[in-house]
Amino acid sequence: MKDHSSATASTTVTADRAIGFTLGALGVLAFSMSLPATRVAVQQLDPWFVAFGRAVGAALLAWAYLRFTNAPRPARSQWRRLSIVALGVVVGFPLFTSLALTTQTSAHGAVVITVLPAMTAVFAVLRAGERPPPLFWIASLGGLVAVLAFLVTSGAVRGALSAADLFLLAAVVLCGLGYAEGGVLARELGGARTICWALLLSLPVTLLITFVAASAHPPRADASAWSAFGYLTAISMFLGFFAWYAGLARGGIARVGQIQLTQPVLTLLWSALLLAEAITPASIGAALAVLACVVLTQRTRSGRAPGNDVTAGAATIRAQSCSGAPVTWCSAACITSATRRRTCPPRAR
Repeated sequence: MKDHSSATASTTVTADRAIGFTLGALGVLAFSMSLPATRVAVQQLDPWFVAFGRAVGAALLAWAYLRFTNAPRPARSQWRRLSIVALGVVVGFPLFTSLALTTQTSAHGAVVITVLPAMTAVFAVLRAGERPPPLFWIASLGGLVAVLAFLVTSGAVRGALSAADLFLLAAVVLCGLGYAEGGVLARELGGARTICWALLLSLPVTLLITFVAASAHPPRADASAWSAFGYLTAISMFLGFFAWYAGLARGGIARVGQIQLTQPVLTLLWSALLLAEAITPASIGAALAVLACVVLTQRTRSGRAPGNDVTAGAATIRAQSCSGAPVTWCSAACITSATRRRTCPPRAR
């Protein structure tokens, strides 16, 4: 009986990691067009309007979603953590990438965001208590080296460190923090509600700055710029996070975060389609090398910090919410969360 229970638990963990990987991949696919779309938008629209206007539009979508689903309000402690998410992914990353891409190309931006998976893993250790094994870090470093080698040989890296590079580095640090904190919080609130509440929390600030930016530089652009702005609003700032945060919560922040190693290559591919940049055979080789490294990171086992019961990759079980909502996946976090109010069945022993 014990062996059967252990096998069932192991199968559940494996399935949950696979779901997390799939959701994370969908999120990365959505985010991979963010830099090219931003580059297109800021050529005709004020970068401050692009950064904060899309957050306002996404906040309106978030309000509609929360109203439609009758979502409960977060607890007081969760609002503080939501402010960290908002700082990283609602304010920090959109603002600094918009400022950077007024003078730099999206291909150059792809070089700098290559370090985003590593930054996410660092914050996963600091904020989520995850302890990836040495093989994980080796595979992650291998993927980082492969992407950097590709970008250097393809000519994407030129010149010295500029103000745009500093903006991009700031964006990466804040985004890594927002990803890690949001991934932890998504275990309690769910991926969709995490980004929705973060957007609404930011709305007073984003709405004010959008109004000021629009007053100073009235937005005038053609269909391509507005289409890019629409993508940033509906996909990059809203729907993409539904899948991304759910994937981080299911599969582990450090592990799923490494899927971002594919994002720079995807970004260059989108740049070629949208901005007429050439695609070389080296991109195919780099993509295969990165894919191999990502697969290797997914085959490693995550450890957990002493005394930390809510780590990525922990066994998850099905539970029925007290409100009679449809059955959803529940982790150890739901037992102690005041807002989720879930009653989880005992773990198999």
